[in-house]
Amino acid sequence: MSDTAQVTGQRCSIARSLEVLGLKWSLLIVREAFRGCTRFAEFRFELGIAPDVLTDRLTRLVEAGILERRPYREEGEREREEYVLTDAGRALRPVLVAITAWGDEHRPSGFGPAAIYIDRKTGSPLRLAFVDDDGVEHALDDVMAVPGPGAIRSE
Repeated sequence: MSDTAQVTGQRCSIARSLEVLGLKWSLLIVREAFRGCTRFAEFRFELGIAPDVLTDRLTRLVEAGILERRPYREEGEREREEYVLTDAGRALRPVLVAITAWGDEHRPSGFGPAAIYIDRKTGSPLRLAFVDDDGVEHALDDVMAVPGPGAIRSE
């Protein structure tokens, strides 16, 4: 069992992930980090979040290895910390894209998508897909989850 699973008692990857990412504001903080926010005041301004809640969520995201604290000092100011996405944090991009796509389809605002994902070089629109090792894309109805080695099997 992994260290995380031992601490949380959860074998389910979704349940373990939601222990951090399922808290209100957590994914929005990650979204803002992808948009370039790194400083406490920037997150507060963009999200309108209470300072105590922001402090808690930033601490949890750091403890989970999604963000890392880095010291910075502006000229004439005291040293402060900024929050930067780690590799684990950057790996959340497809999660945010999937939630965006789901929200656009099933919880539309009436104003159209707030974000459109495009290829950086060509500007072509992109979407998430299930693709096999041969590069063949599969329809969602053709995809199923099967128990992995960490699953609890009932007999």
